[in-house]
Amino acid sequence: MKRIFILVLLLPLFKSEAQSSALSADRQDLAIADSLYATGNYTKAINYYAKEGSEKGSLQIARAYNSIGNYDKAIVQYESLISKSPELQIARFELGKLYLKTKRFDEGRKLFTSLVSDDANNPEYLYYQGESFRELDQGASSLVAYKKAVTVDSTHLKSLFQLGKHFVITREKGEAVKYLNMGLNFYPDDVSLINLKGLSLYNNDQYEQALPLFERLIELGEKKEFVYTKLAYCYFKVWEFEKAKSTYKHLIAMDEDNEDAYFNLGHVFYKDRQTDSATYYIKKSIEVQKVTFEKEYESLARFARTEEDLNTSLKYYRLAFDEDQTNYRVYYQICALMDQVSNDPKVKLEYYESFIKKFGKKKPYLSDFVLKRISELKQELHFSKD
Repeated sequence: MKRIFILVLLLPLFKSEAQSSALSADRQDLAIADSLYATGNYTKAINYYAKEGSEKGSLQIARAYNSIGNYDKAIVQYESLISKSPELQIARFELGKLYLKTKRFDEGRKLFTSLVSDDANNPEYLYYQGESFRELDQGASSLVAYKKAVTVDSTHLKSLFQLGKHFVITREKGEAVKYLNMGLNFYPDDVSLINLKGLSLYNNDQYEQALPLFERLIELGEKKEFVYTKLAYCYFKVWEFEKAKSTYKHLIAMDEDNEDAYFNLGHVFYKDRQTDSATYYIKKSIEVQKVTFEKEYESLARFARTEEDLNTSLKYYRLAFDEDQTNYRVYYQICALMDQVSNDPKVKLEYYESFIKKFGKKKPYLSDFVLKRISELKQELHFSKD
């Protein structure tokens, strides 16, 4: 009888210890999964999160698939999690961004509109709602969303940039400068905002006001052809001829076949009453010009791409590049089309790596996109081997 009584007393203790042991194992799995995720070992992390089986684990699995680049599985995982926990705003927010990334714009719009309904004071929700509308070519609605984001947070740079960009394109200088100044007051060295403000003033023929903005871009490391081109013309228009000459010569040093730089430099010398030098540079502008069919082939390539005839488009882009093998934009289009028409990631990788070899140092702003794609393809090849 005593033995039975002791056993009855011990049963709850054994049960408690078993539960504690199971809980400890779950925590251990979660800790291992978090460590694997933090170090980029996403596939193994997914396996541990799946064992752990919590809401957090499900969210991390979706994030891991997203990080790998398996967007379809990430979307399925997010949608499953949201169906069980619709109040989980972070999952809905991340899924909305993934919808935009995968060009499912209307689904993104619906999700961000729902999030805005839940929290109208979150500027990120409003911004991405605006992005959804913009991608759906609903310009008026996107502007409303961006403006609401700025009303909620006057320092929301992404919304201020989009508003500034819109009004620069529509040549509404007053509105453009208003929003761009709001951003620059918060972050004076934002190169995107400085560039847009400079363009807005430049397009309005306010060269004296635009000039220091382009100078500041150079100081901040934005040493790109279009910046020097605008800066040189500003110097010319405000009669600072020596600085204009120096800047145009710098452009020629960057690209010795820059016909516009030679042509404009010739006009600077002419304005400065140095006719011999003006004549020399105008003749140089004629000399560097080559008669090619590059533009015609490029147009045919664009037309074919519009009709979704990718192979024909690729053929014409190759012909255009044969005409001018310095045209990095055309070669980038070749890479992008090969990415679409080829099923072999090795072939895609070769084209993108060739772009870096040919143009990487000269065109860093495009190279950033190419390097990201190279990284994705290498990861894809790595996992296909596994």
